[in-house]
Amino acid sequence: MQTIIDPFQAIVDPNRRYILQLLSKDSFTINELAENFEMSRPAVSKHIKVLYSAGFISIENIGRERYCILKQEGFNELQEWINYFDNFWKSKLKKLEELLDQKARK
Repeated sequence: MQTIIDPFQAIVDPNRRYILQLLSKDSFTINELAENFEMSRPAVSKHIKVLYSAGFISIENIGRERYCILKQEGFNELQEWINYFDNFWKSKLKKLEELLDQKARK
């Protein structure tokens, strides 16, 4: 059974954010990803597991290699949260704009 990790927990680590940036360019094997870091392959594998559990990546077995591929699932929850606050601030700015328009008309 897979443990589900909060997407915000997953992206708090800069190494995991960098892994996501790398995967936005192409799919990579875990070994190829590990080449981009000054940490052990098992440490990179732990980061991969967190990103997988949070729904940011899928892992596909192709031959003897395991490829990491970006998925949209983890990003959806982040985007919903950001959209909530975007709408909040747009609403506040709209109210301010209306107030300033009313004052300008007086």
